Amino acid sequence: MKENANENTIKVKYDESGLVPVVVQDYVSGEVLMLAYADERALRLTLESSELYLFSRSRGELWHKGETSGNTMKIRHLCLDCDGDAVLVKVDPCGPACHTGKRSCFFNDLTEEPKGDATFFGRLWRYLLKRKEADPMESYTARLIKEGPSRIAQKIGEEGVELAIALALGDAKQVIYEASDLLYHILVGLAAANVSLEEVWRELASRHEGNH
Repeated sequence: MKENANENTIKVKYDESGLVPVVVQDYVSGEVLMLAYADERALRLTLESSELYLFSRSRGELWHKGETSGNTMKIRHLCLDCDGDAVLVKVDPCGPACHTGKRSCFFNDLTEEPKGDATFFGRLWRYLLKRKEADPMESYTARLIKEGPSRIAQKIGEEGVELAIALALGDAKQVIYEASDLLYHILVGLAAANVSLEEVWRELASRHEGNH
Protein backbone atom coordinates (compact mmCIF):
# COMPACT_ATOMS: atom_id res chain seq x y z
CA MET A 1 0.00 0.00 0.00
CA LYS A 2 1.07 3.55 -0.58
CA GLU A 3 1.99 5.04 2.75
CA ASN A 4 3.22 8.45 3.78
CA ALA A 5 2.34 9.89 0.37
CA ASN A 6 0.97 12.87 2.27
CA GLU A 7 -0.10 13.68 5.80
CA ASN A 8 -3.69 12.62 5.06
CA THR A 9 -2.78 9.10 4.00
CA ILE A 10 -4.77 6.50 5.94
CA LYS A 11 -3.22 3.11 6.61
CA VAL A 12 -5.20 -0.09 6.28
CA LYS A 13 -6.70 -1.20 9.60
CA TYR A 14 -6.91 -4.97 9.68
CA ASP A 15 -9.18 -6.78 12.12
CA GLU A 16 -8.01 -9.19 14.83
CA SER A 17 -7.64 -11.90 12.16
CA GLY A 18 -5.43 -9.70 10.02
CA LEU A 19 -8.15 -9.16 7.42
CA VAL A 20 -9.97 -6.22 5.87
CA PRO A 21 -13.30 -6.39 3.96
CA VAL A 22 -13.05 -5.73 0.22
CA VAL A 23 -15.99 -4.43 -1.81
CA VAL A 24 -15.52 -5.26 -5.49
CA GLN A 25 -17.26 -2.99 -8.00
CA ASP A 26 -17.49 -3.09 -11.81
CA TYR A 27 -15.49 -0.10 -13.07
CA VAL A 28 -17.77 0.54 -16.05
CA SER A 29 -21.27 -0.25 -14.79
CA GLY A 30 -20.84 0.56 -11.10
CA GLU A 31 -22.38 -2.78 -10.06
CA VAL A 32 -21.27 -4.22 -6.73
CA LEU A 33 -19.95 -7.64 -7.74
CA MET A 34 -18.87 -9.23 -4.47
CA LEU A 35 -17.76 -8.76 -0.89
CA ALA A 36 -14.61 -10.59 0.17
CA TYR A 37 -11.61 -10.21 2.48
CA ALA A 38 -7.91 -9.56 2.04
CA ASP A 39 -4.87 -9.75 4.23
CA GLU A 40 -1.76 -7.61 3.84
CA ARG A 41 -0.17 -10.01 1.38
CA ALA A 42 -3.28 -10.17 -0.80
CA LEU A 43 -3.46 -6.38 -1.03
CA ARG A 44 0.24 -6.17 -1.86
CA LEU A 45 -0.09 -8.75 -4.64
CA THR A 46 -3.19 -6.97 -5.94
CA LEU A 47 -1.26 -3.73 -6.29
CA GLU A 48 1.81 -5.41 -7.77
CA SER A 49 -0.02 -7.56 -10.31
CA SER A 50 -3.01 -5.32 -11.10
CA GLU A 51 -5.22 -8.39 -10.63
CA LEU A 52 -7.42 -9.12 -7.64
CA TYR A 53 -6.00 -11.24 -4.82
CA LEU A 54 -8.03 -12.08 -1.74
CA PHE A 55 -7.89 -14.23 1.36
CA SER A 56 -10.28 -17.16 1.63
CA ARG A 57 -11.59 -17.40 5.18
CA SER A 58 -13.11 -20.84 4.57
CA ARG A 59 -9.87 -22.31 3.20
CA GLY A 60 -7.54 -20.14 5.25
CA GLU A 61 -5.32 -19.30 2.30
CA LEU A 62 -4.43 -16.70 -0.32
CA TRP A 63 -6.82 -16.61 -3.25
CA HIS A 64 -6.08 -15.28 -6.74
CA LYS A 65 -9.55 -14.47 -8.08
CA GLY A 66 -10.13 -16.40 -11.29
CA GLU A 67 -6.98 -18.53 -11.06
CA THR A 68 -8.91 -21.73 -11.78
CA SER A 69 -12.04 -20.38 -13.51
CA GLY A 70 -10.30 -17.81 -15.69
CA ASN A 71 -12.66 -15.13 -14.37
CA THR A 72 -9.89 -12.79 -13.26
CA MET A 73 -10.46 -9.18 -12.33
CA LYS A 74 -8.23 -6.42 -13.66
CA ILE A 75 -7.71 -3.63 -11.14
CA ARG A 76 -8.68 -0.16 -12.28
CA HIS A 77 -8.84 1.70 -8.97
CA LEU A 78 -8.35 0.89 -5.30
CA CYS A 79 -9.15 3.09 -2.31
CA LEU A 80 -9.82 3.01 1.43
CA ASP A 81 -12.82 4.29 3.30
CA CYS A 82 -12.52 7.19 5.73
CA ASP A 83 -11.59 4.94 8.68
CA GLY A 84 -9.19 2.74 6.73
CA ASP A 85 -11.03 -0.43 7.71
CA ALA A 86 -12.65 -1.25 4.36
CA VAL A 87 -11.31 -1.35 0.79
CA LEU A 88 -13.14 -0.52 -2.42
CA VAL A 89 -11.73 -2.12 -5.56
CA LYS A 90 -13.01 -1.14 -9.01
CA VAL A 91 -12.32 -3.80 -11.62
CA ASP A 92 -12.77 -4.90 -15.20
CA PRO A 93 -14.18 -8.41 -14.71
CA CYS A 94 -13.17 -11.09 -17.22
CA GLY A 95 -16.22 -13.18 -16.36
CA PRO A 96 -18.81 -13.78 -13.66
CA ALA A 97 -17.86 -12.75 -10.14
CA CYS A 98 -19.98 -15.36 -8.39
CA HIS A 99 -19.19 -19.07 -8.12
CA THR A 100 -22.77 -19.75 -9.23
CA GLY A 101 -22.01 -18.24 -12.62
CA LYS A 102 -23.97 -15.08 -11.89
CA ARG A 103 -22.38 -11.79 -12.88
CA SER A 104 -22.67 -10.49 -9.31
CA CYS A 105 -22.91 -12.30 -5.99
CA PHE A 106 -25.76 -9.96 -5.07
CA PHE A 107 -28.67 -11.49 -6.97
CA ASN A 108 -31.02 -12.57 -4.16
CA ASP A 109 -33.53 -9.72 -4.17
CA LEU A 110 -35.20 -8.85 -0.87
CA THR A 111 -37.22 -6.14 -2.59
CA GLU A 112 -38.53 -5.85 -6.12
CA GLU A 113 -35.68 -5.80 -8.64
CA PRO A 114 -35.13 -2.19 -9.79
CA LYS A 115 -35.69 -1.39 -13.45
CA GLY A 116 -33.32 1.09 -15.03
CA ASP A 117 -31.13 1.78 -12.00
CA ALA A 118 -27.91 3.76 -12.29
CA THR A 119 -25.87 0.70 -13.26
CA PHE A 120 -28.04 -0.21 -16.26
CA PHE A 121 -26.22 1.93 -18.84
CA GLY A 122 -22.90 0.25 -18.12
CA ARG A 123 -24.50 -3.20 -18.04
CA LEU A 124 -26.14 -2.50 -21.41
CA TRP A 125 -22.76 -1.46 -22.83
CA ARG A 126 -21.10 -4.70 -21.75
CA TYR A 127 -24.02 -6.66 -23.20
CA LEU A 128 -23.78 -4.88 -26.57
CA LEU A 129 -20.06 -5.65 -26.76
CA LYS A 130 -20.96 -9.34 -26.52
CA ARG A 131 -23.70 -8.98 -29.13
CA LYS A 132 -21.12 -7.71 -31.64
CA GLU A 133 -20.04 -11.32 -32.07
CA ALA A 134 -23.58 -12.71 -32.35
CA ASP A 135 -25.23 -14.09 -35.49
CA PRO A 136 -26.57 -11.11 -37.50
CA MET A 137 -29.60 -13.25 -38.38
CA GLU A 138 -30.50 -13.46 -34.69
CA SER A 139 -29.30 -10.12 -33.32
CA TYR A 140 -30.35 -6.65 -34.48
CA THR A 141 -27.24 -5.21 -32.85
CA ALA A 142 -24.92 -7.58 -34.72
CA ARG A 143 -26.81 -7.01 -37.96
CA LEU A 144 -26.61 -3.24 -37.61
CA ILE A 145 -22.87 -3.37 -36.96
CA LYS A 146 -22.36 -5.68 -39.96
CA GLU A 147 -24.23 -3.21 -42.18
CA GLY A 148 -21.46 -0.72 -41.48
CA PRO A 149 -20.87 2.79 -40.12
CA SER A 150 -23.00 4.55 -42.74
CA ARG A 151 -26.09 2.60 -41.70
CA ILE A 152 -25.42 3.19 -38.02
CA ALA A 153 -24.85 6.90 -38.68
CA GLN A 154 -28.16 7.02 -40.57
CA LYS A 155 -30.01 5.45 -37.63
CA ILE A 156 -28.41 7.86 -35.14
CA GLY A 157 -29.43 10.79 -37.34
CA GLU A 158 -32.99 9.53 -37.66
CA GLU A 159 -33.37 8.92 -33.93
CA GLY A 160 -31.84 12.31 -33.15
CA VAL A 161 -34.38 14.06 -35.35
CA GLU A 162 -37.26 12.09 -33.84
CA LEU A 163 -36.09 13.02 -30.35
CA ALA A 164 -35.82 16.68 -31.33
CA ILE A 165 -39.38 16.62 -32.65
CA ALA A 166 -40.67 14.98 -29.47
CA LEU A 167 -38.90 17.62 -27.38
CA ALA A 168 -40.32 20.43 -29.50
CA LEU A 169 -43.83 19.01 -29.10
CA GLY A 170 -43.38 18.61 -25.34
CA ASP A 171 -44.49 14.98 -25.50
CA ALA A 172 -42.79 13.51 -22.42
CA LYS A 173 -43.76 9.91 -23.18
CA GLN A 174 -42.40 10.15 -26.72
CA VAL A 175 -39.26 11.92 -25.47
CA ILE A 176 -38.53 8.91 -23.24
CA TYR A 177 -39.12 6.49 -26.12
CA GLU A 178 -37.01 8.39 -28.67
CA ALA A 179 -34.22 9.15 -26.17
CA SER A 180 -33.99 5.42 -25.43
CA ASP A 181 -33.70 4.66 -29.16
CA LEU A 182 -31.05 7.32 -29.62
CA LEU A 183 -28.95 6.22 -26.64
CA TYR A 184 -29.06 2.60 -27.80
CA HIS A 185 -27.92 3.49 -31.32
CA ILE A 186 -25.18 5.76 -29.97
CA LEU A 187 -23.85 2.84 -27.94
CA VAL A 188 -23.96 0.59 -31.00
CA GLY A 189 -22.06 3.26 -32.92
CA LEU A 190 -19.39 3.46 -30.25
CA ALA A 191 -19.03 -0.32 -30.19
CA ALA A 192 -18.75 -0.46 -33.98
CA ALA A 193 -16.10 2.28 -33.96
CA ASN A 194 -14.17 0.51 -31.18
CA VAL A 195 -14.53 3.56 -28.96
CA SER A 196 -15.05 2.63 -25.33
CA LEU A 197 -17.66 4.12 -23.06
CA GLU A 198 -14.83 4.96 -20.68
CA GLU A 199 -13.21 7.22 -23.31
CA VAL A 200 -16.45 9.18 -23.62
CA TRP A 201 -16.74 9.49 -19.83
CA ARG A 202 -13.17 10.78 -19.68
CA GLU A 203 -13.91 13.42 -22.29
CA LEU A 204 -17.03 14.52 -20.43
CA ALA A 205 -15.11 14.59 -17.15
CA SER A 206 -12.37 16.76 -18.68
CA ARG A 207 -14.97 19.24 -19.90
CA HIS A 208 -16.63 19.28 -16.50
CA GLU A 209 -13.29 19.95 -14.78
CA GLY A 210 -12.57 22.72 -17.24
CA ASN A 211 -15.74 24.52 -16.20
CA HIS A 212 -14.69 24.83 -12.55
